[in-house]
Amino acid sequence: MPIDEFCAKLSGTIPNFFEAPMFKLASAVKVGTILVTDLDKNPVLPICDFSNHLLAKAYSPNTALAYARDLIHLWTFFSTREIHWTSFSPELSADFLRYLRSVPANRKHRDNSIRLVVSEGYPVRQGLSPSTINRVLVAVDAFYRWAIFTGAFNRTNPIVRKEDQSSWRVNDRYKPFLTGISRKKSEVRELRLRTQQRLPRPLSSQQVDSLLAHTRNLRDRSLVLLMLNGGLRPGEVLGLHLADIGYGRRRIFVRCRDDHPKGARSKSRVERVVDLHDGETLETLNTYVMHERPADTEVPFVFLVGGRGINCREPLSYSALARLFARACERAKIREAWMTPHALRHTHATRMWEAGMRELTLQKRLGHASPESTRIYTRVSDAVVVAEYRHALGLDRPSRIAEEDIL
Repeated sequence: MPIDEFCAKLSGTIPNFFEAPMFKLASAVKVGTILVTDLDKNPVLPICDFSNHLLAKAYSPNTALAYARDLIHLWTFFSTREIHWTSFSPELSADFLRYLRSVPANRKHRDNSIRLVVSEGYPVRQGLSPSTINRVLVAVDAFYRWAIFTGAFNRTNPIVRKEDQSSWRVNDRYKPFLTGISRKKSEVRELRLRTQQRLPRPLSSQQVDSLLAHTRNLRDRSLVLLMLNGGLRPGEVLGLHLADIGYGRRRIFVRCRDDHPKGARSKSRVERVVDLHDGETLETLNTYVMHERPADTEVPFVFLVGGRGINCREPLSYSALARLFARACERAKIREAWMTPHALRHTHATRMWEAGMRELTLQKRLGHASPESTRIYTRVSDAVVVAEYRHALGLDRPSRIAEEDIL
């Protein structure tokens, strides 16, 4: 078959592998409610009650939405098998795992990779990743623990847990101070998939320079510099108030708030101080606040929507930050699927570790609750491994010519 006909067949005649959507997810962040309905617009009360319970516990709206979205997979499984949610059992949970392995991934980004094609000429769609499936199982586990707590479910949790025997092994995993002494046993879910331990992908110096060169205004440049030189999360930088900037002491105060009208929040519930002594970040931020940020507004947030549109002077949202970052990457011609605003935080952490910052101080700067989260950056280029590797190759020994010249 000629290549032109093959490509046309590949892109134009892909069958619909996706099941028809059975449930719809709607949210009202300002009102503080999450609604999941079926096609007849009847609310799925268990998911709604659980999601609103998470909001009542001060969970991030995005986290509650993610739980509700994951539970839709469970309710779709119930609908296709004609099972009531109170009849879910450990035996059925194994069937649910097989069902998740058959669900195709609904990735929005363009896939230019080589794909497997069956004899009919149709490409084989990729399924949900192991990390996504594990996240769904975590949501199901949390839902049934909530149902047992509220008395709506009077059986054992279908997501069975067992004692984590790997915790007894000697490894580099973080262990709490009272590990082995506390009566509480370490448990893991029986139903889970093995996932890959991926290294963070920092941007190279050339990519960073090109990205900064293609930011169109001081607001976008300040956002990039705060995440790049301060290691702030996207939610933290979007939630900054004017009062959080300490120009005299050259630092930023990252505070825990839930007042952002578009749901941006700090992931950690621990406030911290981030010093900025690079000489560029605070200067750019100050110039933006003094000359470019809308002045005729009482909104306390630093980063606002500019221009004269309908959303002018409103706080910037997650989606707006992702769009402006993607556009800057496209202008710089460095756009890749893994490049998100959070990659700037990875870049900062990797740079600080390679420059000699200790693991404990890096953990405090990044606001990680566990050293295990920080330790992923120490695996990027272990200085001891590099030194011993060079020693094994003899690259750190003086050459024979140099020794003879000395003699």
